[in-house]
Amino acid sequence: MEPVSPPASLLLALLADLSRPDLYIELAFLAALAVAAWFVLRILKQRLQRESTAAPWLSDADWRLVILPATLLPGVLIGRTVLRHWQPVTLLDLAVPLLLSFLAIQTTFSLLRRVFLPSPRLQAVQRGISWMVWGVLALHIAGYLGEVISALDAFGFSAGKQRISAYTVLMGLLSLAFTLIVALWLARLAETRLEKLPLHANMRLALGKLARGLLLLLAVLTALPLVGIDLTVLSVFSGALGVGLGLGLQKIAANYVSGFTLLLDQSIRIGDMVTVGDRYGEVTQIATRYTVIRGLDGTETILPNESLITAAVTNHSLSAPDNQIRIPIQVAYDTDLRRVERVLLDIAAAHPGIMASKAPAVRLLNFAESGIDLALVVWIDHPEESQLALISDINWAIWEAFRREAIEIPYPQRVVHMKTA
Repeated sequence: MEPVSPPASLLLALLADLSRPDLYIELAFLAALAVAAWFVLRILKQRLQRESTAAPWLSDADWRLVILPATLLPGVLIGRTVLRHWQPVTLLDLAVPLLLSFLAIQTTFSLLRRVFLPSPRLQAVQRGISWMVWGVLALHIAGYLGEVISALDAFGFSAGKQRISAYTVLMGLLSLAFTLIVALWLARLAETRLEKLPLHANMRLALGKLARGLLLLLAVLTALPLVGIDLTVLSVFSGALGVGLGLGLQKIAANYVSGFTLLLDQSIRIGDMVTVGDRYGEVTQIATRYTVIRGLDGTETILPNESLITAAVTNHSLSAPDNQIRIPIQVAYDTDLRRVERVLLDIAAAHPGIMASKAPAVRLLNFAESGIDLALVVWIDHPEESQLALISDINWAIWEAFRREAIEIPYPQRVVHMKTA
């Protein structure tokens, strides 16, 4: 009779042990271990919640689906080692890969939920991960996993001293995907911690993006050696990247460098009201490559960061949100200017959007062809609101007041003298 492979013999041994009392000892041990682990974790969770030291990123599902199997696994390994001296431990041998598979699936799911927003695509990825892990477990128990690995490893080629096979590529992709997910989760955790620090929003954003970039780089450098890929192969990639930067990627690299410069020097911050060329609006996002400016009409303009570094930018709220608004008005030459001044100042004082701490003023600009040019100068401390609406309100009030006070607003007139022969 041919010997059966170890995984298949484990399955057959489990079927043969169904009638033996040793199996019930293992079942009792697993049940007692599960009850003890659940009871200890419940007490620990309640104590951490009372002391307000429980990690906010651990939900109730994480305690049940991640922490509980992670606690059971060491107990099963220790119990299997001890019981092996007196009886077969076939059930415990099977429980170890089952717990490992379940823990791998739930840990990956927990990280994915923290990195990506819920979507049908994320659910499809989770289903794919479940089918893959349980498929590997089924092959392991059935005894075909070794043969599948050998077949995948045989399909490959050698590149210098490095052998690349289908198995190496598959393991490299899986390792890279997992390390990237862990890196993104750690970056999200670091950004959450940075939000609690007394730092400016730009500084928190810059540190968060820097941490994310470093963690992603570390994830790649960690995943490649796990599958036996020499890190010296990255020298070829770095050389190609340098050539690419020299040939046509200068603008992209300049925008990324400019993005970090804007975040660090804080000349433009999120929430500032800026004017770039003919665009006026609020800075709503500073990314590593571009900056988003939302206009007062709701439109959003995406500007490359390099343009904000090299071009002139008017920041209306850099050091203070106080902004001056000049509203021009023209009156006739025979008008009492002091009476006009009192009317304009009363209009400015009655408007709730004008600052009271900085008194409005009326300036006499010049003596024009059709009348006297004046300007009502007021201050506001909310440049993010529509200045056009405020100017419109004041102009309406000026029109009504001038009609009421019989103050003439001149318009161009021409006197034509006709000479008779």
